[in-house]
Formats: sequence, structure tokens, C-alpha cells
Amino acid sequence: MIPVLQVENVTVVRDGKTILGTLDWRVNEGERWVILGPNGAGKSTLFALCSSQIHPTSGAVYILGSRLGAVDVFELRPRIGFMGSTLVAQFPEDEKVLDVVLTAAYAMLGRWQEAYELWDESRAQALLTTLGVRELAERKFFTLSEGEKKRTLIARALMADPEILLLDEPASGLDLGGREDLLRRFDALAADPYSPATLMITHHIEEIPAGSTHALLLKSGKIVASGPIAEVITSENLTVAYDMPIQVAKLNNRYSANAIS
Repeated sequence: MIPVLQVENVTVVRDGKTILGTLDWRVNEGERWVILGPNGAGKSTLFALCSSQIHPTSGAVYILGSRLGAVDVFELRPRIGFMGSTLVAQFPEDEKVLDVVLTAAYAMLGRWQEAYELWDESRAQALLTTLGVRELAERKFFTLSEGEKKRTLIARALMADPEILLLDEPASGLDLGGREDLLRRFDALAADPYSPATLMITHHIEEIPAGSTHALLLKSGKIVASGPIAEVITSENLTVAYDMPIQVAKLNNRYSANAIS
């Protein structure tokens, strides 16, 4: 089986400082990964590699079987669904919610002169329904709440039927009700055998969806632990990653953590 993502002996160096690596990592079809670590651990840099936004300083990154540097990234990117706060400011101020989702079919960041088929519009509406924001389809995107924007961007990330889905802190900034509702929707997505392999960055283990299968724990650009989630999200591993005694608990396939005084 060809992995959907493979990172081999990778480093990323900026201004003479190694901010990621040396890193070896593999994601297979059907896996749901969560990526954690303290600030500065390298999570965002890793996501930039996985979304083909940057290239490694050394080593090799293979996305959907193609090696970065040896493939046209503009042909590759439509196969990658990406949701992150960096997208928010890139849409025209008057862009409608439906068009934010719809334009992902052409990897556009604003609707211009392109034509869409009825199937495209139906899929966009269906995704907004799945994420619980269909009634907002005609609203301007910039008038939405933080949670509504995130749901819209997740629908956009799924629009082109991607083979890999990257979610950068999708639950951050949401209130408790909004977070729990979103995580339930992620659980439904994880249960769908046709949904893509998923990588999700989070700062809080309480935001890990119950359907997650694997975890990657980073510290200072290096791997602390990687593999099946129950083997990675442990008191011992988080204590190492965060340089303080941490106690991890699990209830109903959801995690929580507290510092031990």
C-alpha cells in the first residue's frame, strides 16, 4: 500500500536554525491523526510541508505518491483538503458562504467568471448541511461567528473530495457547546469509510475527536512519540513533551489532562 503521506529523513532549517527534524513519519489511507505539542514544537511547519506550501531543507516528502520538488504542486493541491485560520483573510469581503465552499472545486479563493455545474452546487449545499451551517449559505462569510467560519472552511476543505484532509486547530476559540457539536460531526466523518485520511493539529487533548486512530507528539521539532493514539497520549509522553508532570485521563474515548502539583 502506498502511504498517503510519507516524510523521510526531513529537516527544515530557517536562518541557520533547525526548526523541524530530523523527521520520519508515515500516514496510511483511512488513518485519523492528531498532532500535538507545545508552542514552537514544529506543528505548523509540518502542516506547511504536508500541504505543499513549503519544501524541506533536506530529506523527502511524498504526498499521495508524488515527491515534493518533482511534481506540479498546482495539480497536487486540489487533492489536499486544508482548513486553517490563515485562509480567512484571503477571501473577498463580500464573498458568500456558499461561494467560499463552491470555489474550492477550482482551488479558487473568490468567485469570478468560472461556471459551476448543478452537481457542484448540490455538493456544496450538502457539505454545509453536514457541518450544520446550511442556513447561512447566502450570508457574507465575514459576518459569521468564529465557529461558523470554521465549519464553513471545513466544508470547503471537503468540497473537492480530497484524498487527505488537513485541519489546523478546528476547535480553537469555540465555546463548549460549539466544540462538542463540531467534534460529534468529526466522529461521523471518521465513521464514513469513504472519508479521506485526516491530520488535525490541536493544542488541547480535550479537542481530540473520539474517532482519532493515531497521534504524533512533537517537541522542539522532533518526535516524542508516534503511533496508535492509546500508545502516544499517555501521562509519560505528555510529561516529556511539556516539561512538567501531567496526568492523562480517558473517558468515553475522549481525553483530558491536568498538571500534577
